[in-house]
Amino acid sequence: MADKELTYQDVAEHNTKKDLFVVIHDKIYDATKFIDEHPGGEEVLLDVGGQDATEAFEDVGHSDEARETLEQLYVGTLKRKPGDPAPKGQTSSLAPVANTSSAGMGTVLYAVVFVGGLLAFGAYQYLQTQQGKEA
Repeated sequence: MADKELTYQDVAEHNTKKDLFVVIHDKIYDATKFIDEHPGGEEVLLDVGGQDATEAFEDVGHSDEARETLEQLYVGTLKRKPGDPAPKGQTSSLAPVANTSSAGMGTVLYAVVFVGGLLAFGAYQYLQTQQGKEA
C-alpha cells in the first residue's frame, strides 16, 4: 500500500472490528485482517483501535515475528496536529531513569549513622579512660 499521511482524527475513525487502525511509534497499521489471528485476542486490539497503541505494544514485549507481521500491516505515518494526544512510550525501556533524589537521601542517612557510631565509640573510649584514672 502506498505511504499515506493521516491525522489522528482520521485514525480515530477506524476503531471497529471491521475497520481497525492502530498507531505504533507514529506509524499507522491496518489491523483489520489480523484481528482474528491476534494471539492476545481481539479485545486487546479493539481496546486500542483508532488510538496510539505504542505503550501497549511495547509493554507486552512482542517478538521479532510480531514486528515483521506489523510491517505487513503498514498503512502510513501519523501527521500530528496541535491538540492531538501526546505520544506514549517514547522513552527507552532498556535503561530505567534513576531517581537521584531518593538515592541521595539514602547516602546521607548512612553517613549520619556512621558518624553517630564514631561519636558513640569515641565517647565510650573517653569514659573508659576517665574511669581508669579515678580507680
